[in-house]
Amino acid sequence: MTQTTTSAIPRGSGDEEVDEWLESWEGLVSQRGTLRAAEIMEALRQRAATNSVAQPKVTTTDYVNTIPADQEPAYPGDERLERKYRKWLRWNAAMLVHRAQRPETSVGGHISTYAGAATLYEIGFNNFFRGQDHPGGGDQVFFQGHASPGMYARAFLENRLNEAQLDGFRQEASKAPNGLSSYPHPRLMPEFWQFPTVSMGLGPINSIYQAQMNRYLLNRGIKDTSDQRVWAFLGDGEMDEPESRGALQLAANEGLDNLTYVINCNLQRLDGPVRGNGKIVQELEAVFTGAGWNVIKVLWGREWDSLLDADHSGELVRIMNETLDGDYQTFKAESGGFIRDNFFGRSPVTKGLVEHLSDDDIWNLKRGGHDYHKVFAAYQQAVNTTGKPTVILVQTVKGYGLGTTFESRNATHQMKKFTAADVKAFRDRMDIPITDKVIDDDPYAVPYYHPGNDAEEIQYMLQKRKELGGFLPNRKPENSTKTLPAVSDKALAQTKKGSGHQQAATTMAFVRLLKDLMREKGIGNRIVPIIPDEARTFGIDAFFPTAKIYNPNGQNYLAVDRELFLSYKEATSGQLLHVGINEAGAAAGFTAAGTSYSTHGEPMIPIYVFYSMFGFQRTGDAFWAAGDQMTRGFIIGATAGRTTLTGEGLQHADGHSPVLAATNPAVRIYDPAYGYEIGHIMRDGLHRMYGEHDLGDDARNVMYYLTVYNEPMLQPAEPEDVDVDGILRGIHRVAEAGAGAEAGADAGSGAEVGAGDRPQAQLLASGVAVPWALEARGLLAQDWGVDAAVWSVTSWAELRRDALKCEAEKLENFEAEPRVPYVRQRLGSQAGPIVATSDFDSTQPDLIRAFLSQDFATLGADGFGFSDTRAAARRHFKIDAHSMVVRALQLLADRGEIERSVPVEAAKKYRLGEVNAGTSGTAGGDS
Repeated sequence: MTQTTTSAIPRGSGDEEVDEWLESWEGLVSQRGTLRAAEIMEALRQRAATNSVAQPKVTTTDYVNTIPADQEPAYPGDERLERKYRKWLRWNAAMLVHRAQRPETSVGGHISTYAGAATLYEIGFNNFFRGQDHPGGGDQVFFQGHASPGMYARAFLENRLNEAQLDGFRQEASKAPNGLSSYPHPRLMPEFWQFPTVSMGLGPINSIYQAQMNRYLLNRGIKDTSDQRVWAFLGDGEMDEPESRGALQLAANEGLDNLTYVINCNLQRLDGPVRGNGKIVQELEAVFTGAGWNVIKVLWGREWDSLLDADHSGELVRIMNETLDGDYQTFKAESGGFIRDNFFGRSPVTKGLVEHLSDDDIWNLKRGGHDYHKVFAAYQQAVNTTGKPTVILVQTVKGYGLGTTFESRNATHQMKKFTAADVKAFRDRMDIPITDKVIDDDPYAVPYYHPGNDAEEIQYMLQKRKELGGFLPNRKPENSTKTLPAVSDKALAQTKKGSGHQQAATTMAFVRLLKDLMREKGIGNRIVPIIPDEARTFGIDAFFPTAKIYNPNGQNYLAVDRELFLSYKEATSGQLLHVGINEAGAAAGFTAAGTSYSTHGEPMIPIYVFYSMFGFQRTGDAFWAAGDQMTRGFIIGATAGRTTLTGEGLQHADGHSPVLAATNPAVRIYDPAYGYEIGHIMRDGLHRMYGEHDLGDDARNVMYYLTVYNEPMLQPAEPEDVDVDGILRGIHRVAEAGAGAEAGADAGSGAEVGAGDRPQAQLLASGVAVPWALEARGLLAQDWGVDAAVWSVTSWAELRRDALKCEAEKLENFEAEPRVPYVRQRLGSQAGPIVATSDFDSTQPDLIRAFLSQDFATLGADGFGFSDTRAAARRHFKIDAHSMVVRALQLLADRGEIERSVPVEAAKKYRLGEVNAGTSGTAGGDS
């Protein structure tokens, strides 16, 4: 990309007037300093604009530090002590990974990331990162995932981890209870890590929405978070992830000055340069500046200050601007003499600037990310910046201090162990008192170093953390036990009544329930509805005038629909998070709200409602990270199913999201058919996640995923003897065999019944397919003399998980009487074959086939969706009522209970091969 810089016009241009202005400017800078010069420059810029004088559009500044040396504050700490224990941290972090590479173990790890970023973290730990015991509430720090060995090394010096735990790195089961997770995984280390930051790209977007959630809690009066800051440590290569850049405008638009990005610009990604032929720092500066962020560049250490001060011609800055990242990487893999010839040697002027320096002096010209003063100055400016978020672009060397075989090498990210010679050289650089003999005896048993708790350096380190409010990273499990009141029967009253003679989709039944839940005392104000610009599709626009849309700036414009009853209303204290067309942002907001019980000790209830197709398919990685972070909340896949939204076509026809969701062990998946089912599932979820019980965090740390549909149907009233336990565990009978042919004639408790000598079948369906199964029941009875029971399978996945758990228990308790899976308890003794259908891929109902002994037929909407009527699409996929009838008859014929000609006759009668003959479902299908 073409970039504009602000390089100074060299003096001696031949224009006497220009030279006089430049001489005056340089006098101002030298006599009054850069701060005064910047103030005058800004005044001139404003006056130029007033007089319509054209100004250059600056997208990037010169490749130098943003903060001039004369504006740097004094470093407040004891740099000598900090440098000393920083060496111990580097050593222990490297040995932690190296020791795990013993041939019989060899579990991998990353050495070089933390080595290059150690200063960035230590400036924070010693001066800025506030722990959870700080009076202001503490900061949230998103640590770069590959730097985790450094965080473990610090916890070791702080006496929070011991040697046995360090030796358990990446051996969580085999070294239990001393195992350490590879990266920041809260679920695996629930008292240590707060935020998962691998997969890369999720840390950046999640940190933005964490900062937003902090302000949301403040503006809604739930908690004073005004003194809390979010820090996100990121990699320059990581910034290529779409999620890394996709929400930058939100942070700027909402003025999230409680957020600081620190991007470790070591110019390398996992396999090589980030921009070998370009300049990633300049590119990121342009991106963040354009997005409205405050940008601070920390590129050069203090050794460069005198050279830049002597650079009157601007030649050194010019060369810095023109040098490509690939060359900067190469310079740190070569020698001081190489840098003299190939960097400074590009101009006689710059070559003369370093004539007084030895090759070793040139080699020791540090990058800014390794200089305490430069990094501290940047952090100090960041925390004092108001009105906008700050990004600090810090140039470092990957593998810094590890030696020439590691530093700046393309392969350094994959390098996990040292040779004995490497260890000895590293030991000497880090001043570690370990002999050659110890290293030679067993290179994989090189000891960690801890000087003892009484050492001056350790006492200093601990005192710093005490002053800042405690250790980090740190998670407080006790926060997870704060509970909320139980849901009243009144809140479920509407769902229990049904819809009477009017048709209502399950989406509408859910929205009515949500409205009542938001009125519940002690719960309602904790609910955080999250919608990615589809509120009107789902009927949630009814909440706009009352709950209002959260906007920290309020609503400063005259709304076009202000006269309407359901006008668009934004407010500083608004309850709805309306994230725009941004599912990734919505998932990040869901995670921030759903972990507020942990980060803030304030349980919030996120309810994320989205276009079903764009949930687990599009942001499944984000939900996996949410599970890692132990997020609690409700995920509502609206407009669900492959055939209910057929007017929208292939890309909107979701036939597989519940199957994808079933791979996430933190998600409980439900496909309810009726409003009363939704009510019981929601109440159960609220109780499990936030209610009074002693089931433990394993029960609490879950997310409930419900699919709801846009197809209107008659919502039945809740039966008096409704099987609530069956609804929650995954299956309940809504119509018995032989109890009448009319659809939905009986919704009994599911007691086993007989039906005389007539053939029997069991019809299983979920969600919008339950009415088709009831229709099929009537057709089987009236047309073919077959009695069929209909079962609403509220969760195929939960039935499968229970059955698999029973099988696992056999291995764990092989002498005990095996437990019978719930699905077999309910269906195992039922007469006749089973036909299962849903509006999803056949994989969904097939989840339970293996656990039942009856003949079992699975119908499914396999393949891509398409645009047509609901009835035609269902006939095309052979999932409708008539397909259920024919398939049931085929199974009965196979069993010899009816003549072989019967299913053939039925297929012809119902014109099964003709899509226009389908009748299952109502007309429509548009969103």
